[in-house]
Amino acid sequence: MQDIWIEKYRPKILDDIVGQNNIMERLKAYVKTKNVPHLIFAGPAGTGKTTSALALAREIFGAETWKQNFHELNASDERGIAIIRGKIKDFARTAPIGETKIKIIFLDEADSLTPDAQAALRRTIEKYTRICRFILSVNYSSKIIEPIQSRCAVFRFKPIKEEDIKKYIRKIATKEKLEITSDGLEILIFISRGDLRKAINTLQVGASINKKITAEILYETSATARPEDVKELINTAIGGNFIAARNQLYDLLIKYGLSGEDIIKQIHRSIFDLTIPDENKVQLIEKTGEIEFRIVEGSNTHIQLESLLAQFVLTGKTLK
Repeated sequence: MQDIWIEKYRPKILDDIVGQNNIMERLKAYVKTKNVPHLIFAGPAGTGKTTSALALAREIFGAETWKQNFHELNASDERGIAIIRGKIKDFARTAPIGETKIKIIFLDEADSLTPDAQAALRRTIEKYTRICRFILSVNYSSKIIEPIQSRCAVFRFKPIKEEDIKKYIRKIATKEKLEITSDGLEILIFISRGDLRKAINTLQVGASINKKITAEILYETSATARPEDVKELINTAIGGNFIAARNQLYDLLIKYGLSGEDIIKQIHRSIFDLTIPDENKVQLIEKTGEIEFRIVEGSNTHIQLESLLAQFVLTGKTLK
């Protein structure tokens, strides 16, 4: 069975983590003292939060014994108070193994914890601070209650820069003996939007089809429509031809296997490139946000997308 590349090429030490140099320098200072405070790693998906926690544990505890003093849990799987009073408390109360004075609990997607679970976690953090440190990984630190935030050092991870993603992808392509075209690399950047994990996974899916990675292959395997097709759809609607725009919309949904949320995100990105007054762009962005909310809340996707196209048509009429 083919390896999952995201694990196969996951950096093992802090120096190998890309795109977060300032954070790595601060974490390496903790490695020197063999001690860490409670931490919150906040930022978008695919920016190195989990990898940083694993690498930090490896360097503090050593490659041979780090797993014995490091416990990883995903809060999105078990988000209630029982997980805090059960697995987390049981691990936190036991003494560290070996010469180290602390152990680490890494709680991934901690912003999924319920308020009651966070309150229980606060008490656990207070009680076992002498022998246990907590690292909370979150997309939004604001979803963590203030008493926990005040006890933690917050590290804010940024989306990975384009050049850093390109460099890492080229390294993987070389090791896997892949040929990636210049347009394929640019589309990979467009698809990932600063998410290195998504870039690696998209590359692996494309490589399962062909050793030569082109833009066409990536479009087919990543449920992403060509930006020019989305722009043509919008321009058709603004031009006043609702039926033609509606047909183009359903062609995109079928051809690329897109969901309503996928196409909404691409329409949103394309609005900024339109040659229309900013006032009209603001109106379209507002309507796009409203439609996206309705789709997420469970409204009929096709009806809502047609409603958005209708708004584009009405905007086009005001421009004329």
